[in-house]
Amino acid sequence: MASWQAHAIDAALRLFVKRRMPQDIDIHKLRARIEKMAQRPPKGVRISQARVGCLGEWVEVPGVATDAPVMLYLHGGGYVVCSPRTHRPITAFFARAGFRVFCPDYRMAPEAPFPAAVDDALSAYEGLLSRGAQPRELVIAGDSAGGGLTLALLIALRDRKRPLPAAAALLSPWTDLTLTGKSFRKNARRDAYLDPQGAAKTVELYLNGADPQAPLASPLYADFHGMPPLIIHVGGREILRDDSTRLAERIRAAGCEVVISVWPVVPHVWQIFNRIVPEGRQSLAQMADFLHKRVHKSDR
Repeated sequence: MASWQAHAIDAALRLFVKRRMPQDIDIHKLRARIEKMAQRPPKGVRISQARVGCLGEWVEVPGVATDAPVMLYLHGGGYVVCSPRTHRPITAFFARAGFRVFCPDYRMAPEAPFPAAVDDALSAYEGLLSRGAQPRELVIAGDSAGGGLTLALLIALRDRKRPLPAAAALLSPWTDLTLTGKSFRKNARRDAYLDPQGAAKTVELYLNGADPQAPLASPLYADFHGMPPLIIHVGGREILRDDSTRLAERIRAAGCEVVISVWPVVPHVWQIFNRIVPEGRQSLAQMADFLHKRVHKSDR
């Protein structure tokens, strides 16, 4: 049974965000509005700017062991908005859960369309390796577009015969830019935050004429052989629900490990509200546990 806090956030987003979102969105104004709402650095973590392949920020707990597992976190935002700053509620949680988290400020559309984000994710991963991070002690996580970017990164690394991380976590990942999932239509009204028309406009900005079925753009259509263990969490009311359920089916068919959970009521990337929504804390804790166990298993 969903918590009252989940119901409250669902209603608040539906009433005060989705219904008031203009049809013609000025991306630059939207970015500025979102950045203005970004929270101050959470208490108990240290944030430091750095260039690791590309610009970004480290989110760590003071005194964390130098041999603690490293997480590359790829933020969401439809490839057009958000930043490491907007996603600190998530990266700080993972830092407190024992990871040294690096969140790159990858390039976004329309200024830098596909595949710029993939190139920057590759640069960040290779940057972590060059700094001494061992693949068996490295994990990747991402939400929404960042979840799709996480998969694209894994596919690119495998195809380049580069070492893969120990595991990856996907939070409401956007894996199909052709927008063909049944939930994209069935959940159009039930989704408290995402709108099909807005998603379609975002696709146009990001792809800039590229093939929406290209595996690095829509990882759902990739070959998944050789993938590391994956954990996926998605909300049952999301328009992107089937991006996760179909993905899990295809990963299993490729013979790889995947754990998927579909959560009731919660909105898209509800984990960002983990301070007030218990399901947010529960989801991130489950993911952290999954990732730690795969890191320790690879060590053995």
